[in-house]
Amino acid sequence: MTHILVVDDEASIRKLVEAYLRAEGFEITTAEDGEQALARFRRHQPELVVLDIMLPKLDGLEVLQHIRRESDAYVLLLTARSEEEDRVIGLTVGADDYLTKPFSPRELVARVKAILRRGRAAHEKRGRVLNFRHIRIDERRHEVWRGEERVELTALEFKLLQALARYPGMVFSREKLLEQVWGYDFYGEARVVDVHIGHIRQKIEPDPSRPRIIQTVRGVGYKFADEPL
Repeated sequence: MTHILVVDDEASIRKLVEAYLRAEGFEITTAEDGEQALARFRRHQPELVVLDIMLPKLDGLEVLQHIRRESDAYVLLLTARSEEEDRVIGLTVGADDYLTKPFSPRELVARVKAILRRGRAAHEKRGRVLNFRHIRIDERRHEVWRGEERVELTALEFKLLQALARYPGMVFSREKLLEQVWGYDFYGEARVVDVHIGHIRQKIEPDPSRPRIIQTVRGVGYKFADEPL
């Protein structure tokens, strides 16, 4: 049974989300502040966290940073409409998706299922090693190497890099990358792709300000341009 941690300081939201997710067969643990969230995350090791940004003690972005240092668990952020900057930061740090308050519980359930579906699909694919001039991608081990240095990517960053690297030179639109990496059920904005591409570039490019591995094709999208070996 998939275990989900629901974190929100409003009891009414926690109870509503818990009720809908339990009805779909998920095992649920809840937390009402950031410190409690981390303690329960470490104790229960859930596969997915529904995480509000505005929390007492530790805010949601701090909790997300701690989670990303310890785990590749999926994270769905809950944000207020006024928290656009925090939303972008959250996606940069490693959130997999976000949902803006007020939200429909049915939409939240749909988002959760979409995240978990694309996770299962990724694990079902047979892995191989993709070798390029500057980087090496081990699909089976979910590892990326730049020379002798291992590059630490989040699970979502790895999937995005993998989607591009499997077809060197092919130009992918943002919409196509959303479809392949986030899934057909993703409801967010296409610019989430730009946020994650920027984060990957900071980790793999010799000079992120002049990217050579993942190149922007103006008005279209992105292509993987490293030379295969």
